[in-house]
Amino acid sequence: MPTLRFYGFPQANAHLFSVGLSFIYVRSSGQFRLQKMNDALVVVPTYNERDNLPSLAQRLLNLPTPVDVLVVDDNSPDGTGKMADELAAKHPTIHVLHRQQKDGLGRAYIAGFKWALERDYEFVFEMDCDLSHNPDDVPSFLEAARNADLVLGSRYINGIRIINWPLSRLMLSKCASKYVQFWTGMPFTDPTGGYKCFRRNALKAIKLDEIRSVYYTFQIEMTHKLWSEGFKIVEVPIIFTERIEGRSKMTGHIVREALWMVPRLLFQNRLRRRPKKKFKAEERRTAAAAPTAH
Repeated sequence: MPTLRFYGFPQANAHLFSVGLSFIYVRSSGQFRLQKMNDALVVVPTYNERDNLPSLAQRLLNLPTPVDVLVVDDNSPDGTGKMADELAAKHPTIHVLHRQQKDGLGRAYIAGFKWALERDYEFVFEMDCDLSHNPDDVPSFLEAARNADLVLGSRYINGIRIINWPLSRLMLSKCASKYVQFWTGMPFTDPTGGYKCFRRNALKAIKLDEIRSVYYTFQIEMTHKLWSEGFKIVEVPIIFTERIEGRSKMTGHIVREALWMVPRLLFQNRLRRRPKKKFKAEERRTAAAAPTAH
């Protein structure tokens, strides 16, 4: 059980007290209910990001639009998890989810998404911890998400918007985007990007336990799941900056997974290179929000 802390009221007559972090218990009609402070959650997977986490956390805390933050740490040997706990103890909008081992970016995000859905967040972000994704773009994502089910941050709208990448990395990224477009038919300029904002009902519509991708192909698979079902997806321009601290986690395993996983998405969609069905946004959200029969 979490520790309860009372603020300015005798315990017997308390009408408002906090529990855990960014949740509060509010007394209404003689009963207490759990209430969030913010509607948006930024999920940040970490592994050996001790040098970057404090800077990212501070920038998210300073946003004009308040958000909650969930750090999903894969038992980092450099002490990132401990640092995340220290930040959470100081800031009520920061939360930490500890996992026992490093088993891929996709698995970390899925754990974070399940955590978010259990707590009724309306907007759920993906964001890298290495500051390659600019936290200042969060308000523009939220604005776009008012009329979309998924918002993708694109590095390739109106030119190339990348800082400090070698030509080889840029060519790999561009070729990967063309590869995805060829196999899946998705029209997006940056289908491999990892700066995203999901609406709650869109995220609920995905069977998270059936996601197969472990590494960065996870980004493609999640987008394809929603696109193939006719959900509304929009892109917003971002500037991507290569990490300054730490080492890139791009490996040969990631490239090999993409080579076989992307064609598999075409077969999952019954060889269709277009959405299987399109229907009005209101009907789509109603369908996604409907309770599951047991």
